[in-house]
Amino acid sequence: MNKEVKQSAQPKAPEKALAEQESAEVSATKQWLDEIIIGLNFCPFAKKEFVNNTICYHQSALEQVKPALKELLAQCHYLQQHDDIETTLIIYSDGFRIFSRYLDLVDYANDLLIDSGFEGVFQLATMHPEYCFADDDFDAASNFTNRSPYPMLHIIREASMAKVLKVYKEPEKIPENNMALAEQKGSDFFQTVLTRIHQKHPQK
Repeated sequence: MNKEVKQSAQPKAPEKALAEQESAEVSATKQWLDEIIIGLNFCPFAKKEFVNNTICYHQSALEQVKPALKELLAQCHYLQQHDDIETTLIIYSDGFRIFSRYLDLVDYANDLLIDSGFEGVFQLATMHPEYCFADDDFDAASNFTNRSPYPMLHIIREASMAKVLKVYKEPEKIPENNMALAEQKGSDFFQTVLTRIHQKHPQK
C-alpha cells in the first residue's frame, strides 16, 4: 500500500522484481503492514491482498517532484493494465522525507490523477514516517495510523474500494476507531515497533 514487483507464485518473477522484494525498504514495508496495518486491523481490507500477494511494491529512488509524478502516472497505467494486481505501494527510499515536501507531492499527484483522466478510477492514500493530521500534536498517537517506515503513495482502485465498502458495516467509523485504538496503544508502542522494523531491515 516492485519496479513492477508483483508477487505471484506463477509465472516466475523476473530477477529485478526478486531483488526488490528482498530489499530492506520492501521488507520493512511488509513487516509494517503485517504488524500494524493488518495486526491492528487499521485497514480491514489489507489482509486479503497481503495474503494473496496482489500488492505491487514499487521501490522508488526519486527525490524530485516532477520525476516522481511521471513515475506515479506510469504506475497508474501499469496497474490499469494488470487486473491481477489489486493495489500499488510506491515506496520512496530516500526522497520526500520532509513531511511538508511530501504533502506538496501529494497535492500535485491528486491533481495529476484528475488531469490524466484517472479521477474515479484511482485514489491515493498517504503514509509517511512523520505523518501528522491537521490540528494534532506531532507526538499524538493517532498520527501512527498513517505513519510508515518510509514515505509512500498508495494507489487504490476506486471500484474495488466501493465494492468492499458496500459489505463492510459502518465503514465511515474506520478512521475514528483506528485513532481510538492508536491512542489506547500509545505513541511509545508504535515508535518501538517502527524502530524494531528499521533495525531488522537496515538500509544498505
